[in-house]
Amino acid sequence: MKVLLASPRGFCAGVIMAIDSLDLAIKTLGTPIYVYHEIVHNKFVVESFRDRGAVFVDDLEEVPEGSNLLFSAHGISPQIRAQAKSRNLFAVDATCPLVTKVHLEAVRYAKEGRTIVLIGHEGHDEVIGTMGEAPESIVLVETPEDVDRLEVADPHHLAYLTQTTLSVDDANRVIKRLRERFPDIAAPPKDDICYATQNRQEAVRTLSAEVDIVLVVGSHNSSNSLRLAEIGHETGLPAHLIDGAADIDDTWFQGKETVLISAGASAPEVLVEECVDYLRERYGAQVEVRTIREEQVHFNLPKELRNLVDAQ
Repeated sequence: MKVLLASPRGFCAGVIMAIDSLDLAIKTLGTPIYVYHEIVHNKFVVESFRDRGAVFVDDLEEVPEGSNLLFSAHGISPQIRAQAKSRNLFAVDATCPLVTKVHLEAVRYAKEGRTIVLIGHEGHDEVIGTMGEAPESIVLVETPEDVDRLEVADPHHLAYLTQTTLSVDDANRVIKRLRERFPDIAAPPKDDICYATQNRQEAVRTLSAEVDIVLVVGSHNSSNSLRLAEIGHETGLPAHLIDGAADIDDTWFQGKETVLISAGASAPEVLVEECVDYLRERYGAQVEVRTIREEQVHFNLPKELRNLVDAQ
């Protein structure tokens, strides 16, 4: 067996910042520390922090007044921010800066009086946070068919935004239909789908031509991980989204000689290594790292944590 190990894969800069933020918050503030939603969408990461005293909540009413709180990487609405303040919570905002960019664009377009078409998945934490910035101005679509059914007050005064973790191909299909129906629609000055999502998708799409099967390490509630597995399927290959080596089924590899392994932006490298070790031990796999793009992006820790560290 030959294994192609896609690069880039795994943690992006936003996930690293969020995880480092929670790690430092536990060390400096102690536990329990409450986290609004999962810090990132990965089962292993969430359970690891839960074992260290992090308490993940979906409602701030679950957080005792005056407690320490961390907002996850996916962003929050102004209403949640105000609720945290009213409960006298010390809040650390670990929102990915690329999600914050989309929030700021939503506020700007709403102030211009535009109807904002948000391309994303209903119920996703990031979408809920973005829609909370301008709930009266935002409508959500997911498919070109949703665009066909869309009714707006002024078709000449629209803008679109996207969830940062979408499939580039899927988003482009929706954007194409939006531009066909609404030629005057305004676009964000820079693509909303984050660099890491695009790079990981490009790597899977490019390397799929050389393999017989695709393994994507990531959790099933991770939007960007799901998209990677979908890309594998779209190329005509069997593609499996797995949390780790324990999910591997040996029947997948019958008649398969070359395996592509990638990982979603919230999946730790240790889980990738476990899968590689399994294939080495079981099948004598030879591993080749294939780099499609170099990444050198870094995000600073939230100012609340930097101020704490500086004060010590």
